[in-house]
Amino acid sequence: LQKHVKKDFPVTRPEAWLKIKALPLTSPVLDEHLKTVSLIRKGSDKELPLLMTIFTPLSVAGRLVPEHQMLVDHLESHPELVKEALVAITDTFARFASELRNAGADGIFYATTHWASSDKLTWEQYERFGLKYDLPVIQAAGEDAMNILHVCSTNNYMRKLAEHDYKARMINWDDSHPTNLPLDRAAEELPDWTLIGGIDHEGWLRHSTPQEIAFQIQRLKSRFEPNRLILGPGCAVDPSVPMDAYRAIRETL
Repeated sequence: LQKHVKKDFPVTRPEAWLKIKALPLTSPVLDEHLKTVSLIRKGSDKELPLLMTIFTPLSVAGRLVPEHQMLVDHLESHPELVKEALVAITDTFARFASELRNAGADGIFYATTHWASSDKLTWEQYERFGLKYDLPVIQAAGEDAMNILHVCSTNNYMRKLAEHDYKARMINWDDSHPTNLPLDRAAEELPDWTLIGGIDHEGWLRHSTPQEIAFQIQRLKSRFEPNRLILGPGCAVDPSVPMDAYRAIRETL
């Protein structure tokens, strides 16, 4: 599989954060995504939930630098400069989230990528540079939006994020990783949330036979009420996973 290689980055020094400005929704990529969502909605069953991925402002900022550590360093040494960019990114994607609903999306899949994790930041840092900018974007999707909060990475802050008004009732994370909240504990600690998880996308989904996968799905079905758990992977599934694995899941549900 070929991968995209990014050869240039907008931010390589602290002062460059001031060049990051809010984008109009007519910008080529945003406009393309809005039109695509509209086409999908027009061509699909109205009962089919249609969600669009949006990354949190801090996640977007993390893609503007050559390496994650540079953003961490700038947050510590030049926080006011980074904040200027975060305000612009938040403004852009809050308007984008609202317009996605007009285009036909039922809600957003809101992803924190690497940042809502003690692997990258302290909770105090995330409150200051993450949470503050996260909430306006997801709240812009509207009170009736069907949103999913996706908390990526290991050692993540899912428990703390779940205490805040993310306007989402569904939450998705890698419950199979030992540094994260396991599924059974989450069912007890987060009674107001619908959980999305259970499928170990780096473990048995990739390495088990269809029969073994069917056994795992049956086990999950017997342990959790269907109105509390939506079976799903903890993050993006590797393209090498064979179709037989997905068929085993579908046929066992």
